[in-house]
Amino acid sequence: MFKDKSGHALNFNQVVHKAKNRVKNIILEAEIYLLHLAGYIPSHTVRNICYWMAGIRMGKGSVIHMGARFYDPKNIIIGEDSIVGEGAVLDGRDKIIIHNHVDIASEVMIYNSQHNVHSEEFEAMTGSVIIEDYVFVGPRAIILPGVTVGQGAVIAAGAVVTRDVKPFSVVAGVPAEVIGERKNKNPHYVLGRARLFR
Repeated sequence: MFKDKSGHALNFNQVVHKAKNRVKNIILEAEIYLLHLAGYIPSHTVRNICYWMAGIRMGKGSVIHMGARFYDPKNIIIGEDSIVGEGAVLDGRDKIIIHNHVDIASEVMIYNSQHNVHSEEFEAMTGSVIIEDYVFVGPRAIILPGVTVGQGAVIAAGAVVTRDVKPFSVVAGVPAEVIGERKNKNPHYVLGRARLFR
């Protein structure tokens, strides 16, 4: 008799489903491993081709700098003229939608999945993350599942964002709280060409 990790008995159909799921996950893990290796190729063009092949959709002029990590790339959509800094984590187990002219600094972590700490099964809970136009996310900030960051908002370095951020607000701290407001309410800048060897 087969049992799951919690010791519950499984019927034949459940065993087959779990086996298929395991094989699917092994294939995804191998793909992600190769994608992580590709993330260190010192060419935006080559990396962008690898990311496109893995299912990440990126608009014109957008780049992901070296060393980015993913958990499921097919759910990641990036608009035009957006930059994701070195060593960023883009989870992707649910939708991540990054709009246009977004500047995400180095080592930012954007998560779509977290464990339900109140559950006996400790199962994962997912939620999409949406980052609207002209947002700036400072280095080492963390954005958690289910968050929408409004247009023109600024997330300070090291902030942990646990709930929605209103447009043009400036947030900082753990958990992130509003500390100010962005003065320019009509941004129209272009981030431009990314540095070649980043």
